[in-house]
Amino acid sequence: MDLVLDAADRHLLTPYVYPTGWPEGEPCRQLLSLFVITNLGALALYLLFGTLSYYFIFDHELQKHPQFLENQVRREITYALRSLPWISVPTVALFFAEVRGYSKLYDNIEDSPYGWSGVFLSMLSFLFFTDMGIYWIHRALHHKLLYKRFHKPHHLWKIATPFASHAFHPVDGFMQSLPYHVYPFLFPLHKVTYLGLYIFVNVWTISIHDGDYRVPRLLRHVINGSAHHTDHHLYFDYNYGQYFTLWDKIGGSYKSPTAFEGKGPHDYLRKLREK
Repeated sequence: MDLVLDAADRHLLTPYVYPTGWPEGEPCRQLLSLFVITNLGALALYLLFGTLSYYFIFDHELQKHPQFLENQVRREITYALRSLPWISVPTVALFFAEVRGYSKLYDNIEDSPYGWSGVFLSMLSFLFFTDMGIYWIHRALHHKLLYKRFHKPHHLWKIATPFASHAFHPVDGFMQSLPYHVYPFLFPLHKVTYLGLYIFVNVWTISIHDGDYRVPRLLRHVINGSAHHTDHHLYFDYNYGQYFTLWDKIGGSYKSPTAFEGKGPHDYLRKLREK
């Protein structure tokens, strides 16, 4: 995140926003800047990719499903916009620790003992590490002691749209994002790669709520896509994973998506029309 903060300081904050006597490296200034940047970035990612997905990928026929709520899209957006600033508070604390040099993020490819191969391997390990972490956190959030208080609001959306992707209780939203932020404190990761992965995971979160169930046939039971996550919203105890089905299979919570078996939401709507 220091790359983004440095760019903001260089092009906007130092010359136009902050007093010239307030040093760029001063902690209070960094915290304030990170809070604004994090909120604006999260808002831009959510609204931009959520809107593109809603208008160009999401099948609007799904809004005719009996479990699609009245004014659901507006409610999803409203809930997300209220939650994002609160989610950003602990997130900014972790970004601040990164900026102050406590993480294992590095600037140059030469700083990695494995060069470009290290960058590629770190991308794979990031995906597998975060998929594992999110699986267990997500599953824990379904425990009766946590579910009603923190995770139930996200399950209000049985037939989700892309805008449901970030419509979490703030504690729920932060907990499920925690593996993304923990990874660079445990493992070396290139700073630009980290920013790219951060954008990717936000886009992926939107994509598994977009109602587009198409997955290459060979990967249907490997990739945790929208079909899998739709069944999670509908049937509750299945498909907790984020990118892959691996941990659901290990944990006994894997469910073959109903959309692949002719029993999904689109099939239900088709049967309603036939009646």
